[in-house]
Amino acid sequence: MKEELTRRDEISLAGAALHGAPWKSAAVAGGAVAATSFGLGVILPGAASLTWALCLGISLFALVAAVGAISRPGAGDRVTRQARSWALRHPWRFSLYPSLGAAALMYPVQLVIDGEGPFSAGLDALQGGVAVYLITAVLALTMRGRGQSSLPSGR
Repeated sequence: MKEELTRRDEISLAGAALHGAPWKSAAVAGGAVAATSFGLGVILPGAASLTWALCLGISLFALVAAVGAISRPGAGDRVTRQARSWALRHPWRFSLYPSLGAAALMYPVQLVIDGEGPFSAGLDALQGGVAVYLITAVLALTMRGRGQSSLPSGR
């Protein structure tokens, strides 16, 4: 009989898969994109949006971290390898956790910097989280085929 994982088990597996994420690369990529976006907003005609630039940087940070974490399913210790193989077998479930992290980081940006109300800031952060969720899941789906040779055969 197949045993279902609890939500707590899924969070633990997603956290273990993200353990080996390229955090420095993700931070550099997110920061560079945010700075470039804001800089282009200042240089080009129109108003520069710090909120847009920061949320774009947060989104890219989460994407690089999540995709980088599962890009090498055979690397790391045994627990990390098993968690990454779970993430590749369940890309929609795995993608939920980086997207929630991105939305949680976007919420104070929307609330404080953009000066939105709590409900509007929550909706905007949720929208950004959904974008991260969809992109991460689709990229994980495409990576699943490439990583099948290094995945354990058990489900």
